[in-house]
Amino acid sequence: MSTPETNPDASFGDTNHVRDIAEVAAVEVITTAAVHLMSAAAVKCGLAEGEDAEELKDLDEARKLITALAGLITAAAPEVGSQHAGPLRDGLRSLQLAFREASTIQDAPGQGPGEKFTGPVN
Repeated sequence: MSTPETNPDASFGDTNHVRDIAEVAAVEVITTAAVHLMSAAAVKCGLAEGEDAEELKDLDEARKLITALAGLITAAAPEVGSQHAGPLRDGLRSLQLAFREASTIQDAPGQGPGEKFTGPVN
């Protein structure tokens, strides 16, 4: 991340913006990031609503997003607690299964997106 110290052109905005960010709990930032990754991965798996869902499907991109999501959830779970980590894990598992279903070439067990963090998903 670029900071004013490392990049003079970078700016964090006004003091009120920084204060607003400081007031957000870490668990909210983490879960918001996870939800964004989940939403993007769902679209890339072809799960979007609408006629163009198949056109939006990109399994290479979905693999990257799911792997990033798995890493985030695995690393953050002890910090955010089971009440937040549980639903995130459920969403991740659903995406991993959707990816497997959408893929014409099946990954070996434990080699699917994010499975290096979660273990094999079935």
